[in-house]
Amino acid sequence: MSEDFSDLKAIYFDLDDTLCGYWNAAKGGLKHTFSSVTLPDGVTPEGLMEAWVAEFRDFAEEIKRDHWYEIYLSQGGITRMELMRLALARLGIDDARLAFELGDVYGKERRSTLALFPSARELLNALRGQVTLGVITNGPADIQREELQDLGIEDCFDHVFIEGEMGEGKPAPRVMQRAVDAAGCEPNQIMMVGNSFKHDIVPAREAGWRTCWIRRDSDVPVTSRTGRVEELPDGAVAPDLTITHLDELYEILTSAGVIGTVPARKVN
Repeated sequence: MSEDFSDLKAIYFDLDDTLCGYWNAAKGGLKHTFSSVTLPDGVTPEGLMEAWVAEFRDFAEEIKRDHWYEIYLSQGGITRMELMRLALARLGIDDARLAFELGDVYGKERRSTLALFPSARELLNALRGQVTLGVITNGPADIQREELQDLGIEDCFDHVFIEGEMGEGKPAPRVMQRAVDAAGCEPNQIMMVGNSFKHDIVPAREAGWRTCWIRRDSDVPVTSRTGRVEELPDGAVAPDLTITHLDELYEILTSAGVIGTVPARKVN
């Protein structure tokens, strides 16, 4: 390891698909929902999935440019129901009750199956008291707070920055500056750990932070056009670290002295 991380004073983590398997839970939740809820004649789970994916791609682009963004920031459930309504409409179905049922089942299923990645809790526990710990996550205020509580990690962090609570999210420079101010140290003494090159790595690097990009085979959205995990964009500067598992970061930070001496641990 050529980079020296011994001077790190703060580490901020992304949440979804960095500490927990959001797309694992989402893909399983969608499959369960579309196969368990009674659908109109002629509508198959596969056909509804295709319609949902198509609408998600459009809605995700539009949501931050119109009136839906204010709603989305505070209440993720409403936009989840709207997406189901749009998917049904794409198939020629106008049924608000069914859209509500689909959104409700999907939300509950996704929430019940969301889980931390192996070693996430162990890493956070080892870092507590060693550095300032924070999370910077995009998404609705209510959903992201639920995730932190359900995963049992809300108390691990000194600072929590959620898009829905700030009114803006990554990669906005003001979001990164909030985190710098909260940490109370120099930008180059902060590390960002995240799975999105665009939303985590780029803004952190531009803010003068160290960067750790985690790339897992599971981190492929159902809406992906390639079916492959994100690649380093052509011409882009590589992050300080690129890992595939949080165990790698644990070992690097232990070697750097950021994590103190701890009992022998089992690598998952």
